[in-house]
Amino acid sequence: MGALRIGIDIGGTFTDAALVDGDTGAIRVVKVLTTPEDPAQGFMAALERGLAECQAGGGDVAAVVHATTVATNAIIEGTTARVGMLVTRGFRDILEIGRQIRSRLYDVHLQKPLPLVPRRWSVEIGERLDHEGRVLQPLDLEEARRAVQQLARERVEAVVVCLLHSYLNPAHERAVAALVREIMPDAYLSVSSDVCPEYREYLRASTTAVNAAVMPIVSRYVDALEQRLQALGAAAPFYVMQSNGGVMTAASAKARPVYMVESGPAAGVIAAGAIAAPYDHRNVMSFDMGGTTAKVGLIQDGRLRLSTEIEVGAQAVTPLGEGRGGGYPVRTPVIDLVEVGAGGGSEAWIDAGGALRVGPRSAGARPGPACYGRGGATPTITDANLALGRLNPAFFLGGEMALDAEAARRAIAERIATPLALDPLAAAAGIVEIANAHMIGAMRLVSVQRGYDPRQFVLVAFGGAGPLHANALARELGIPAVLVPPNPGIASAVGMLMTDLRHEFVTTRRLPLDTLTPAALESLFAEFAREGQARLTRDGVPPADRRLLRSVDLRYHGQSFELSIPVPAGALTADDVARLRAEFDAAHERAYGYAAPEDAVELVNVRLAAIGVTPRPRRAPLGQGTRDVRGALKGQREVWFAEVRGWRKTDVLDRTKLLRGNVVAGPAIVEEHDASTLVHPDWQATVDEHGNLVLRAAG
Repeated sequence: MGALRIGIDIGGTFTDAALVDGDTGAIRVVKVLTTPEDPAQGFMAALERGLAECQAGGGDVAAVVHATTVATNAIIEGTTARVGMLVTRGFRDILEIGRQIRSRLYDVHLQKPLPLVPRRWSVEIGERLDHEGRVLQPLDLEEARRAVQQLARERVEAVVVCLLHSYLNPAHERAVAALVREIMPDAYLSVSSDVCPEYREYLRASTTAVNAAVMPIVSRYVDALEQRLQALGAAAPFYVMQSNGGVMTAASAKARPVYMVESGPAAGVIAAGAIAAPYDHRNVMSFDMGGTTAKVGLIQDGRLRLSTEIEVGAQAVTPLGEGRGGGYPVRTPVIDLVEVGAGGGSEAWIDAGGALRVGPRSAGARPGPACYGRGGATPTITDANLALGRLNPAFFLGGEMALDAEAARRAIAERIATPLALDPLAAAAGIVEIANAHMIGAMRLVSVQRGYDPRQFVLVAFGGAGPLHANALARELGIPAVLVPPNPGIASAVGMLMTDLRHEFVTTRRLPLDTLTPAALESLFAEFAREGQARLTRDGVPPADRRLLRSVDLRYHGQSFELSIPVPAGALTADDVARLRAEFDAAHERAYGYAAPEDAVELVNVRLAAIGVTPRPRRAPLGQGTRDVRGALKGQREVWFAEVRGWRKTDVLDRTKLLRGNVVAGPAIVEEHDASTLVHPDWQATVDEHGNLVLRAAG
């Protein structure tokens, strides 16, 4: 093989690796069980196995892109660093007070998450800026020095510097940061004007604190991976996925790990857009169902939907519409996703009221579903699918791992069917239907409740379990077509190789939109453009592969939250600025059901993304065939379908033997190494030129 570009995605159950030949576009797929006690072990196991199967060594690696939940896990598990914070006098309790949002409104026993910075390590400094960045009280350097020395005596690992209004004037923060570097040279430093230069003091403080809390963990993790790659002889660039759908260098990941808290799910949405793009599908819903969760994202009119705020660290996935206030808010760009605890390993259980529930608890990689034979006794979605005939117990992971169907049926009978006085088959069907209901709710939340009609989208389904459930979800929501790519189980890992280097810049500039001239708006972007070009130069990106994407956050005067509106490239005109107002009104009506053209509009934030375009993997075209699929037929087996309330004799096909133009009539199951695609009765799947299965209603 030629030079290899490698994407590695660590999930809750499996660690996936995709090795792409830079010359031919050939893809080698590897899945190994995740090693929760040491994620780097699973990373290297997948990498070394993939290289061995390609008969390659470390010197053949051109680039490695990695997505990991190590930052998120540290927050959830409470294993973050000892963090101290330096704040403006009077703002010591900013993290303690937080904001008045409760994850469960009527729960009188609810406990808010503990601040990442204990109050005794939050130290005040004499200084003050006003809301326009002017100095009201000069920085007291001696007091700042004593504050830093106090944190040094407390032996904190990381230091947050977050001073009032520093997003407008960072001079005081930079002076304090210099003292920290002088007095505590080994401490990890997180400065709010660098991490999150936006107004809203609590959000800025929380984001910077999250960044500091995971800096030591992420730095040690990335350093360990870099050392293992070097020991393997792989001196190629090492990149880490960001939450916004781009990648950053390992050095950037260690400096701003808060930008990677949702790195894994983001890659899946990128992959969905790349899969659908050659067929001019500009409205795409991505559906990624793995072993622990199911994630749904939206691409509208060819553009990723980005959110500017998420929460990390909630102890569990809460029901849709609830949950805000259960974690730590983070103000960074992130692909807009809805995530529910409905993965293949999600456990079925009976609640105190005697109702059957599915998720959010997951069996994970250890012990895993009951059918894995690793000690799991609680039934999961995978166990239910196996009991319903949807999975081949002898062909899981292409036959590498045998499933115990009897153990699955026994777990369902003992834990669900017998307590509820149900037939075990009915219990298994109920588990699948409840899981589907959770995922349909997520799909409605990301589409209907955002003002989009799911019937105008194509569903791209992937993940180890996604293709099993996608047909039923599309039928329920009226989605006309489902695309299932080859090797859907590692689509997120492949998606990492379709991502670009991305640097985000933002600053708050509150101005009435009708007073903004094209020249003034250009000047707001100018400094970001210079810094973006400088960073891309340091990253070694050729000028021809650079892109600058501009946007502004707008709101009606008096509102608390804003909407992001893209700004066209090139020299701006008065018409361009006027169109921002019209586009904001349209976006507001789509999001909230109304617009107010008579109200004044306010500019809040200015954003720029500096992008270094990377080469995309190229799949070789599939050989031409006919509608006849008998050459790929492996046999038949009985499969249970909810819509016919019974068993149906179902064709089982080998996906590796399908050709372009083949038509698979439902009911059918298309099996491959890392996933199985279920085609329901009255649906059919057509094989396109790149090997995608395109599912549509028959007739």
